[in-house]
Amino acid sequence: MDYIQITEDNLESEHICCAISDKKDPQVIAKKEWMRERLKDGLVFLKGNIRGKCFIEYIPAENAWVPIEAENYMHINCFWVSGSCKGHGYADDLLKRCIADAKEKGKSGLTVISSAKKKSFLSDPSYLAYRDFKFADTADPWYHLLYLPFSDEATVPKFKDCAKYPKSESEGFVLHYTYGCPFTAKYVPVLEQAAKENEIPLTAVKIDSKEKAQNAPAAWTNYALFYNGNYVTNEILSEKKFLAMYEMMKQEGSNLK
Repeated sequence: MDYIQITEDNLESEHICCAISDKKDPQVIAKKEWMRERLKDGLVFLKGNIRGKCFIEYIPAENAWVPIEAENYMHINCFWVSGSCKGHGYADDLLKRCIADAKEKGKSGLTVISSAKKKSFLSDPSYLAYRDFKFADTADPWYHLLYLPFSDEATVPKFKDCAKYPKSESEGFVLHYTYGCPFTAKYVPVLEQAAKENEIPLTAVKIDSKEKAQNAPAAWTNYALFYNGNYVTNEILSEKKFLAMYEMMKQEGSNLK
């Protein structure tokens, strides 16, 4: 398969794999606007020349929108090969190209946020282990920072203290999110509307800068939902799932109101 790298010149004409839709779709608009600025920071979005989820997105760690310390590493934001794209070696192709690019740019290795067991929106830890990624650090409740060093001298990256034990100071639901994932542009307003209609306290906090993201109160900055100060999930919720969660919390004696 041929592979296409997104650039400022082809950003508008190429689809972004995870949100293949009309150019006027808010998900597409939000993600591409976010990418346009990140391209200036060294973001690479490499995808298969196919209409499907087959891509890897990475950026120098000093410019990554995650709370990690990983000097001279390249950080993988998202690595997704699914559906009919699986089973053809495309994931290996994309990762090999990422490694080659990072080495050419003089990086010490790669980092990626994953988990002990496969979680939604996180790279598959089993595949990463198979490709020699090592455990570097952990952050509550389930995040693992993995790394692939290019030499024995490479320093071990770690999560920043602000993310290791995620907490929120506010009551009710608090959602921190970025447009690094296009689905937030669609589903954050859905949650806000559902919360309003059902009188559920919800505060949505858009992370709109690298500095805010690197000092975020949770390891996964694309979507971090808290309830009464405690971390709940990184899963981007539909209205149905959000309301079901709310009902479950009420049954467990939660005092939202």
